[in-house]
Amino acid sequence: MAPKKWEIIASGKNSGYRVFDLRTDTARSPRTGNTHDFFIIESPAWVNIIPLTAQEEVVMIEQYRHGTRDITLEIPGGMVEPNEEPSAAALREMLEETGYCASTAMPLGFVHPNPAIQNNACFSFWARDVLAAGKQTLDEREDIQVVLKPLKEIPELIRSGAITHSLVIVAFYRFFAERFR
Repeated sequence: MAPKKWEIIASGKNSGYRVFDLRTDTARSPRTGNTHDFFIIESPAWVNIIPLTAQEEVVMIEQYRHGTRDITLEIPGGMVEPNEEPSAAALREMLEETGYCASTAMPLGFVHPNPAIQNNACFSFWARDVLAAGKQTLDEREDIQVVLKPLKEIPELIRSGAITHSLVIVAFYRFFAERFR
């Protein structure tokens, strides 16, 4: 028998933080009739973007991540602002975090980062022939180093564990799947 949607008995916001809200849903199981509480992280949509230079180099970033307490190798990304299109957010985040610009962000699709506890989506894009346009404009919580990596090295960087951020890996998977289709 296929799963059925659970009936929501109650839903309420617990607390709000800078980048997310915490919500509790009380829901009834259609299979057992029992009710359970679920804690949901509500967040705006996210974006990331693969910036590719004319020389087939990926403009990447290195930054410290508090969750893992380590430096990660990633592509630019961030939150979609209210009333902002995801493609515009991707281009904005690329410019802010790297100082590189492009005229167009080409879509690669979206994923739900963790549908068990989050309500948002992450939209991935890529941009070709990106150009250095100026300095980074980082916010006070960002400390980002820009690094260029040859596109042909990306699969090995993923295989070796140099790239571990799941949303970055998904973006590259979609990029390579589209490119070699």
